[in-house]
Amino acid sequence: MAKPRPSTEAPEIPILDVPRSYEVRTFGCQMNVHDSERITGLLETAGYFPAPEGTDPDLVVFNTCAVRENADNKLYGHLSQLVPQKERNKDFQVAVGGCLAQKDQDTILEKSPVVDVVFGTHNIGSLPVLLERARHNEEAEIEILESLETFPSALPTKRDQAYAGWVSISVGCNNTCTFCIVPSLRGKEEDRRPGEILAEIRALVDQGAVEVTLLGQNVNSYGVSFGDRQAFSKLLRACGEIEGLERVRFTSPHPAAFTDDVIDAMAETPNAVPQLHMPLQSGSDRVLREMRRSYRSRKFLGILEKVRERIPHAAITTDIIVGFPGETEEDFQDTMRVVEASRFSSAFTFQYSVRLGTPAGEREDQLPKAVVQERFERLLALQDRIAAEENAAIVGRTVELLVTANSGKKSGRTHRLSGRARDQRLVHFSVPEGAQAPRPGDFVTVPVTGAAAYHLISDPRADQYGLRRSRGGDAWEREQAASCGTGAPGKPGQVSLGMPAIPVGPAPVSGA
Repeated sequence: MAKPRPSTEAPEIPILDVPRSYEVRTFGCQMNVHDSERITGLLETAGYFPAPEGTDPDLVVFNTCAVRENADNKLYGHLSQLVPQKERNKDFQVAVGGCLAQKDQDTILEKSPVVDVVFGTHNIGSLPVLLERARHNEEAEIEILESLETFPSALPTKRDQAYAGWVSISVGCNNTCTFCIVPSLRGKEEDRRPGEILAEIRALVDQGAVEVTLLGQNVNSYGVSFGDRQAFSKLLRACGEIEGLERVRFTSPHPAAFTDDVIDAMAETPNAVPQLHMPLQSGSDRVLREMRRSYRSRKFLGILEKVRERIPHAAITTDIIVGFPGETEEDFQDTMRVVEASRFSSAFTFQYSVRLGTPAGEREDQLPKAVVQERFERLLALQDRIAAEENAAIVGRTVELLVTANSGKKSGRTHRLSGRARDQRLVHFSVPEGAQAPRPGDFVTVPVTGAAAYHLISDPRADQYGLRRSRGGDAWEREQAASCGTGAPGKPGQVSLGMPAIPVGPAPVSGA
């Protein structure tokens, strides 16, 4: 008998008698970030409100990750810090969800007496009910389902940024990588119907979003569940027909299933950005076999060659694991050779971490920490050099940036704002004296005047600076007005609503 598809109907959400404040703390991947937007939407629908800065919230929700070995210690460290607050306020509640909750279940309640609710990756929509039940019964509640109850898209959502949004096209994963615990925690892949996805994207655009990222554990296997192996490329092309959607991204594909029709769709869809995240994991064919990654380094490099042939300025990023069990120096050198040939604009590099319940975690040929660390540092040095060289080649090019709400750690000193180029490169830029400041969600066109390994700098003259106010900026402004009672744009040469002041003259090129 076929398993029923998850519901596309929103669950009934109990409303609080008295409003309560909340805080959501998110660990892990983009999927967790997106899940936290759903959690936040659920809580605010139920009558919770964000805890004002500097105050103790009535509720803290941890949305956890289980990919790294230290995820457990990180969670329990945070929970221990909440013991005094729990002792001061018997009505204070703590909930733990996400992948670690799905994995450890009862262990969390055994280890931490402050926890009131434990919920899994498959039943985010149950959180308000579980909180109310725990408060009424004055005892901890745990609910972990083995399969997805409701598609996350059916739940109310509070987006991190009004001008950009994540859109899940699928949940779960059908791969069996020996190092990864995610499939056992998020379940088999469940694909949403294209019409549902496109309707959600259009709704986001109607609300002011100018950029959307299609999200899935393996986006290019999308459509297998309903028998269309080119469904993802068709979906990408359909996004190109949505008026007002200026940029569409996706993450993450799997090299084994990455096909030419997707490359063609990227090259031919006007709002598909010239950026690709393609996880390598290892450049050693032997290690890839041990990982159960069903591609080899030659195929991987061939994909990159095809992408760059069709999209010459594509920025390609990756994931790499160093120190997989049994990895030899020769295996590691294979990875170094593939990284050198790939010319990644950036790479998320990880030291292999044992995860109980995975085949790789049970192997006896785990590598000494010192060996893994030394290889990791060599890989970082190589990738840092490549990224710096690739960025240096962009100096002098004019780029269009989507201005972001986060302006970088040094913005208070440099007075630069930040934006993302179409290829997702981070650019810190100054606004010429007398020019109008952009809002987050607006677009600026500027020349690249400096480069570092992982960001670019732009200090344009007045005649080199172009501002295009957008619906995304309008949406950001409306959101600010709703949250703090003011949305007035700054005068020329100023930025309002807590953003850094624009410098009188160009800031030095030495930092961002």
